[in-house]
Amino acid sequence: MTKTEHLIKRQGLTLYAVSWGNSQKTPIVLVHGYPDNHSVWQKVAEQLARKYYVISYDVRGAGQSDKPERTADYAMLHLAADLQAVVNQLIPNRPFHLAGHDWGSIQSWESVTSGPLQQRIASYTTISGPCLDHMGYWMREHSLSSSLQDKAKVLKQVASSWYIGMFQLPGLAPGAWNVGLDRLWPRYLQYREGVETPDANPSQRDDGKYGVQLYRANFRTKLLKPQQRPAQCPVQLIVPTQDNYVGTHLFDDLHRWVPQLYRRDVRAPHWVPLTHPQLLAQWLDEFVRAVDSNQLDEKCAHLRVQPEREQLPLARKIAVVTGAGSGIGRATALKLASQGAHIVCTDIDEASAAETAEACRGLGSEAWSQAVDVSATKAMETLARWVERELGGADLVINNAGVGFAGGVLDTSVTDWNRVLKVNLWGVIHGSRLFAEQMRRQQRSGHIVNVASAAAFAPNRRLAAYATSKAAVFMLSECLRAELAEHGIGVSAICPGLVSTNIINTTTFAGVSADEQARIRAKNDALYRKRNLTPEMVAEAIYDAIRHNHAVTLVGAEASALRLTHRLAPALSRELAKLDLAY
Repeated sequence: MTKTEHLIKRQGLTLYAVSWGNSQKTPIVLVHGYPDNHSVWQKVAEQLARKYYVISYDVRGAGQSDKPERTADYAMLHLAADLQAVVNQLIPNRPFHLAGHDWGSIQSWESVTSGPLQQRIASYTTISGPCLDHMGYWMREHSLSSSLQDKAKVLKQVASSWYIGMFQLPGLAPGAWNVGLDRLWPRYLQYREGVETPDANPSQRDDGKYGVQLYRANFRTKLLKPQQRPAQCPVQLIVPTQDNYVGTHLFDDLHRWVPQLYRRDVRAPHWVPLTHPQLLAQWLDEFVRAVDSNQLDEKCAHLRVQPEREQLPLARKIAVVTGAGSGIGRATALKLASQGAHIVCTDIDEASAAETAEACRGLGSEAWSQAVDVSATKAMETLARWVERELGGADLVINNAGVGFAGGVLDTSVTDWNRVLKVNLWGVIHGSRLFAEQMRRQQRSGHIVNVASAAAFAPNRRLAAYATSKAAVFMLSECLRAELAEHGIGVSAICPGLVSTNIINTTTFAGVSADEQARIRAKNDALYRKRNLTPEMVAEAIYDAIRHNHAVTLVGAEASALRLTHRLAPALSRELAKLDLAY
């Protein structure tokens, strides 16, 4: 993608700017941080330029822009005026979308919350750069709080921001850049920040040496005498959860200042424009399109920060629940919704999935329903694509859908084997594989829950197909957990005992007449009801497994007893398997 160079003059100072794409398209302005210049946005800009007119510029003191010597010349009012000069020359009188990273985000807050550009900024995307005034209020309130937890957050942030104190010492930081820090910087980005192949920056020494003035000119005055700075435009907050410098807690109160706040978390370190340019371009595109089409509430409702729900453990998480129309699936959907998650309810019965979604909305959650046959590869692929396209991806996946079947190996037909394995095993494989790949690609710290059964480790002569499918789900979960651990994705296998659900009344009992089958169903249903192990109990166990990343959760005393017997007394387990309990 060809870029065009521009020089902008303002009060004797020259700013260097570049642009990509067609100038008649919707403009997006990208502002870089420290110790970077505009090139940090190069890969993001090239992707956005297919649809937008993208502008970036070297902030004063960086790249090919002029470098004032006086600290006072780096004050926030001058930085805001520089942005105004750039957009007035390149996109005069036009509204534009703004995005900033690191210091670029810090200084952009000035224009978002005050001044002549406030009415022209259609949306703002902020990455790893809090407003210093907002931060000043946060520091004051948390420091004076009687809560030890609040004080601990302040100490943690002070420790993470050690470099800011160093920047206040005259000559120290510039001296470090003069004696070789510029040559070490690419190595630092590679080994500390995960940037695979950092490009050499010819102006790195000067970018680091002069950019320190940004901190010296603004931090003390802003933090000690903060002003109230509300934002009028919609704001997309992108939070790298592995940021080594900017703690996620700094944004806990941002909704106080931003009425239209939409948040995305990404499992990434600080330099997201370099480590995840494609993902960042995608999120910018989605947000800008939603704003420009006046569909923000429709397209991004699941991202909106709702203060009254923000303290819930699963706030803004997207959970996909299969078999959500009844039983364990329905109870789990409602449990996760009550804890702040937004729910995608899927079931082969569309009406029952819709009923569960409506119940989730009654708990304050966003919810959607989909008719899905989990045994069908294309249907699950379509579901995964829809979740990613419409909701940005899944954070939690509950592979719960299953069918019951009783019968010995000799009584089970090939058709029956296919049906049981396609739903109980392949449904879990599809859900695990498709959404795990999605989570990995989207850098989400997600969790996959696979509902197995105590039958996974309790052989029985009448449960060959069912027990085989659940044993396979159990082992699949163990393997997947090991594979996904390095990506920050948890996997749990849930093994319930005799849970009273509708699956009993739909279980097929092979080798018996219709009348006999009805009798056996009624007998088992009565037994399960008497046991009184409810779907809500299993849902509670699923929620606990997600919160604490349990590998295996046994639900019910019988599940624990069967697992223990299978492990410590396998001969006894084999003897019990000979009993004709299912019939």
